[in-house]
Amino acid sequence: MIRLLFTIVAGIVLGLVVHLVSVLALPRIATQDAYSRLTPMTKLNAVTQLPLADPQTSPMPFMDPAFALAICRYDLTNGPIKLTVPVSQAYTSVSFYTRNEIAYYAINDRSAGRKVIELDLMTEAQHSELPEDEEVTAADRLIIDSPTATGLILMKALAPEPGLMQQAQATLAAATCAPQTEAPAKAEAPRRR
Repeated sequence: MIRLLFTIVAGIVLGLVVHLVSVLALPRIATQDAYSRLTPMTKLNAVTQLPLADPQTSPMPFMDPAFALAICRYDLTNGPIKLTVPVSQAYTSVSFYTRNEIAYYAINDRSAGRKVIELDLMTEAQHSELPEDEEVTAADRLIIDSPTATGLILMKALAPEPGLMQQAQATLAAATCAPQTEAPAKAEAPRRR
């Protein structure tokens, strides 16, 4: 009886360990992650609009048909990038993901408090190399530290009615994501890990 009970408990523990290891390893070994799916259809360090959500042809699962979407696939190895996203009439959000799909920062039009979401994206090492400028505050320029050199920036603009989808798409078409041409001003930025 004790052997049977021991065998059952050992089987349950082994099953839990195998399940936990497979769940934790799956994101690292998956070949069709978001970054891999979007690589053929996006340019590096540039904004690319995604097609409207359609259950049969969506590049990503669970896309909301009420949002216009754009992606910037970034690489910070050659320096920081500057992101500028105009705010739509209804709602605009920008989310940042590492290469392994870990979200590390998000901002929307309400928290930005401006008509344009404008920020500098760089690695922590690039941020520490910036010269100090006491006259520039965090309200002047937002600097985001990326935990990895590569990743994705997802931009969304809400179309509250189907007739406003073209306007939401036009807002994202005006967004830019490009390497910095001038040195960004030093500012204290939120560091998320």
